[in-house]
Amino acid sequence: MICMAQPGDQALDVWQAAPAKLAAEAYFTNLQDNAKIETPFRATFGLTSGWGLAPISAPMGGKSGHHHLLVNRDLPLDFKKALPFNDQYIHFGKGQMETVLTLEPGTYTLRLLLADDKHLPHFVFSKPIKVTVTGKNKNLDPKTLVTKGISLPNLAPDARLKPPFTVQFQASGLNVAHLSQKEKDTGHFRLTVTPKSGGKPVEMDFANGQTEARLAPPSGAYVLKLDFMDNLNPGKTMAEAVSTSVRVE
Repeated sequence: MICMAQPGDQALDVWQAAPAKLAAEAYFTNLQDNAKIETPFRATFGLTSGWGLAPISAPMGGKSGHHHLLVNRDLPLDFKKALPFNDQYIHFGKGQMETVLTLEPGTYTLRLLLADDKHLPHFVFSKPIKVTVTGKNKNLDPKTLVTKGISLPNLAPDARLKPPFTVQFQASGLNVAHLSQKEKDTGHFRLTVTPKSGGKPVEMDFANGQTEARLAPPSGAYVLKLDFMDNLNPGKTMAEAVSTSVRVE
């Protein structure tokens, strides 16, 4: 069974659940409020409610955009004004899901904000979080923290889950885009859920650049396999697949 979401199509596969919240949010997947970190630090981003990533080089409408990291800045007062380019407004217009923080020791307020190809903000953002940088490792090359690959960051091996549950997708060193943008060097996620009982696998293609899914399959044991599909070469993957086993109770 294959479910491919096309631009503007919000249809859900039989095993997908509706978003947990009415309002979409951007969020940090590996940073919490009042976190204490050492830099360089790789921070990773998520996006809820069926919103997807879209590089600015091929404009997309609908529920799409690219991440911005706001450092010590509040949300803009005017959402009809493009976001500036400086050290306090960091843009990820290629469809990235991560950044390496190189902040000096001190306390910072961080927030994510989604915007369109013209850098006009959407009402899709994270709550502000305070982060304390306790030290900076001058012997660590920030480039070594980004390794091309994908992961399922919020699922522990053999996790026991109650539906509906969220599955986060993460890409490192890769750019996420809508399939319809046909952008070189971009891809989209594909999740295959296979019952261990021998039932037919369910394949879900997140062709609108989505970076998470809400699932509600029947009770049982499953293997979840995540692929990153090349947007220019149908059937070709851009990273090694990752898999994990879960039990739905």
